[in-house]
Parts: sequence; structure tokens; C-alpha cells
Amino acid sequence: MPNVEIRGAIRIWEESPLTAKELIHKNQELMKNLFGDNDIPVAVRIENQIEDLNYLINDDVRLDFINIKSNFGRRVWERSYIFLLNLACEKVFPDLKVVVEHSYHKSLYGRFRNYIPKQRDLELIEEKMKELAEKDIPIEKIIVPKEEALKIFEERKEEDKIRLLKYISSPQIPLYKVENHYEYSYLPLVPSTGYLKIFSLKLYQPGFVLVLPDDKDLSKVSEFKEIVRLFQAFYEYKNWLEILGLVDVASLNSAIERGEISDVIKVAEALHEKKIVQIADEICSRLPDLKLVLIAGPSSAGKTTFSKRLQIQLKVNGIKPQVIEMDDYFLPPEYIGRDEFGNYDFDNPKALDIKLLNEHLIILMNGGEVELPKYNFQRKRREKSGKIIKLEERSLIVMEGIHGLNPEITSCVPGYMKYHIFVSALTHLNIDNQNRVPTTDARLMRRIVRDSIFRGYGVLDSIRQWPSVRKAEDLYVFPTQERADVMFNSALVYEFSVLRNFAEPMLRAVPPYYPEYPEAKRILDILSHFLPLSPTEVPMTSILREFIGGSSFTY
Repeated sequence: MPNVEIRGAIRIWEESPLTAKELIHKNQELMKNLFGDNDIPVAVRIENQIEDLNYLINDDVRLDFINIKSNFGRRVWERSYIFLLNLACEKVFPDLKVVVEHSYHKSLYGRFRNYIPKQRDLELIEEKMKELAEKDIPIEKIIVPKEEALKIFEERKEEDKIRLLKYISSPQIPLYKVENHYEYSYLPLVPSTGYLKIFSLKLYQPGFVLVLPDDKDLSKVSEFKEIVRLFQAFYEYKNWLEILGLVDVASLNSAIERGEISDVIKVAEALHEKKIVQIADEICSRLPDLKLVLIAGPSSAGKTTFSKRLQIQLKVNGIKPQVIEMDDYFLPPEYIGRDEFGNYDFDNPKALDIKLLNEHLIILMNGGEVELPKYNFQRKRREKSGKIIKLEERSLIVMEGIHGLNPEITSCVPGYMKYHIFVSALTHLNIDNQNRVPTTDARLMRRIVRDSIFRGYGVLDSIRQWPSVRKAEDLYVFPTQERADVMFNSALVYEFSVLRNFAEPMLRAVPPYYPEYPEAKRILDILSHFLPLSPTEVPMTSILREFIGGSSFTY
């Protein structure tokens, strides 16, 4: 008779063994109290293991459920929808291979290898997906020896999985299956297709978009919103990877093994520099009208290093940049609102002294000079910096901050005088055709490493704060990316291999009983697919140096 302890406080006695899914079904009122009306469990944590809901409970156990609203739970749900998509496609078009490439505004963008779909193709696949979801077919997890997994994928002619298995150190491989359809997944999947009824499939040439359930209302499909510059940035990065001959993690690992990674690093960094040069040239072409360059982007995107490298290229073109740090215009704490946890909400644009910032910009635009403030974050007060700036001939202002593209922040400056740059880390190199590396994970890993090395925060602090950081980005930062004149993708194809050296020991130190453990485990599982790479060849001007140290820039 299993004695089940949930969250260290709730105890349930069962007369016989049962699955986690059955436990949830028998205790629906409890689940509603734990997660509310608009959330459901999609996985379970058993001590130091993360399992799917088909996990059989046949002994006394301590557990906690992982819900969709958590970052880990959302990833489980996304991966499960990819499984359903792949399963349906195999049944309708058995010769087509699905490649899911990246997220795209609460959706997933994918394509078919060597085939451009038509509207009718997607209608047939969506129809099959809905049919499979209505049947509520169990998704079975099996653990097989690596040799058996290799044989399965050889028979299925899945070259990406065959390459990947070479770099998975475990002798046992987790696979998920429905009938004769098999997929490798480092994440657990939902227990049955009935969990996956809310979605839509849209044609988006040269591929398609899988639109997922809305975050705020899981009973309806998200509103798909096209962001052209964002898609262009992803597409440009994909072309860069093709130049480097990299299609997935296994191909990167192969380059490391063959001793070719030095060239990969050089080309990746050169491509960054080329893009920065192009942006600097575009800025110069808009002189003399252009007076203000605004750089925005989410946390840990590398905005500061990008700004410094852009300033160098502007100087090469004979431009003298005058730098203003937006963070120096924060208000005193008594004028800053607090978030839901009672902390000062520095992520809200209202935390900035917008009036003073605009006054300074007007003075500078009219040929005057200003003394810039300096915000003391320990005292939470502005202080005099002693730094006086003035716009001279062939001079302009460069201002970096997460709210840089918010029109209210620089409302006094006419649009034709401004150039907007949005910086983000848009990872495109995935584990295989169906296992994505979420675009936000590169930034999370950068933040974990940087905050531990330079800011005195532990990995628990970084993971714990991340949901609040992401919430603020969704509210205030990402909605402004549509205003960008250009997007700069700060992702580096080799960075996960370098970050593994730093992040892995930090993440392994997270105790299994901590709430942050599932996220730490998920990131560790992603990193485990990458061969580690020494940072010795990372250039001193690289954006990656902002997070691991050794930069030639002063921060």
C-alpha cells in the first residue's frame, strides 16, 4: 500500500500501485487547489528523478508535480506537441521528415526536409493530429540499450538520431513510442495524446508554424503574430550555420573531435563582426539627421559588449559616439513601484526618470552639454558622475538599456533622428530534428555563469529569479522588438560547449529536494549533449567573454 507524500506536506494512502496520472485523476480537487483552474501537471519529480506521468508508484514515495505554467512544464508540453506533429506527419506523409527549428512568438517554426508544403498538406496533417488527440492514445516510454536505439533509428533512416547517439554517454536510451513510431527525448512527454488537443498548424513559407495554447488560457490557441525582423534574424543565423557546415549538436561535436573547432570559432566571431560593421555603416548612411542610437534587448543578450563593439566600428567610420547608460536614470526607491513579491520593480519603465532623461536629450540635441548621472545601486540613489558630454560634429548618442525601444522613453526625439537595434540570443542549433534547444536557455546559462562569477549570486538565485525576469521581458521588452531597424543575434554556435565547463558544476550542486532542481536538471540534460570546449580560443572581444570573463572590455 503506497504512502504518497506530496510537497512534503500532503499525504495520500493508496490501496494498490498506480501511475502518477491515475493519482492525479483520483485527486482532482487537490490538483485544482494546488495549480488552479488554468493549469495542469504534465510531469512528476520523484526524489532526484524527473518522470512522465505514466510512472508507476508501487512503494512509499515523496513527490511533487511539475505543471505547465512552470518553465520545465512548458518545455514538456512543447516537446509533446512536436511528438504529435511528427507522429501525424509520419501517418499522412511517411516520406517527409519534420525539422522543428525554433520558437516564433509563442509558436514553433518548422519545415520539411527537401519539401516545401502546400496549404492542403498542412490541413491533412492537422486533421490527423486532432484525430490522434481525440483518441487519447498512450505515449509509452521505453528504456533500451544504445545498440537497440541505434538499430531502431537506422531502420527509420533518421540520420540526425544516428549521429546524436554517438555522443550520448549513457548506455541506456529513453525513447517514447506510439505503435511503430519512436522518438528520442531528453524531456519526459505527456502520458497520452489527449493532453494535446489545443493547437493550430499554419502555412508559413518555406515551412509552417505550430501555434500552441495560450499561456493565460490553456483552452484556446495563442494568437499568432508575425514579426518579420525576428524571423529574418533566425533565417540569417541558419544561413551562417550552413556556411559553417553545422546542422545540429552532433555536427558541432564532430568539429570539436576533428580539431576543426578553431575555424568554427573564428568564422562565428567574424560573422558577428561583419554584422556589426554593416549596422555601423547603416547608421553612418543616415547622418547628419540621425542623432540617437538605441540598443535594447532581454537579459543576458550581450547588449553591453555589442554596444562597445559598435562604438569601435562607429569610430572607424569617423563617428564620435557619446554613451548614455539608461540604468543611470533610475528613480530613488520611494518612487519605484514594487512587484508581486514586494521587491522594487526596476524592470518597469516607470522606474526610470523619463522626464530627466528627455530633458538631457533635448539639451544635447540643441548643442548644449549635460553632466550625466551615475546610479549607485547599493544606495539606490543617483549621484553626480563628473562626466560631461556634448554632441560635436559627426557625433551621436549611443544609449543601451532594456527599454531602449520603448517610444515613451525617448518621446522628445523625433523618429527620424533615432536608430533602433534589438539584441537577442536566438539559438538555432538544436539537439536533433525534434529536440529543440529553447532560445531563452542560452541567456539563462549565460546569466547563471556571469552572476556566479561576477555578481555574487548562486545558481539557485539565478534560476529562482528567472521566471520574474522572463515575465518582465514579455511585458516590457519583447513587445518593443517590432520597432527595431535591425536585429542582432548574439548567439554563438559554440557557446554551449564553452558554457558547459562553467555551468555544469554549478548546476550539479543544486540539491534534488529544492524547487529549482527540475530546471537545473533540464539544463544539465541539454548540456550533456555538447562536448565541452576550453575557452582558451574565445577572443577577448567576444560577446561570450561578458559572461565567462577575460574580456578586453571594461564592464
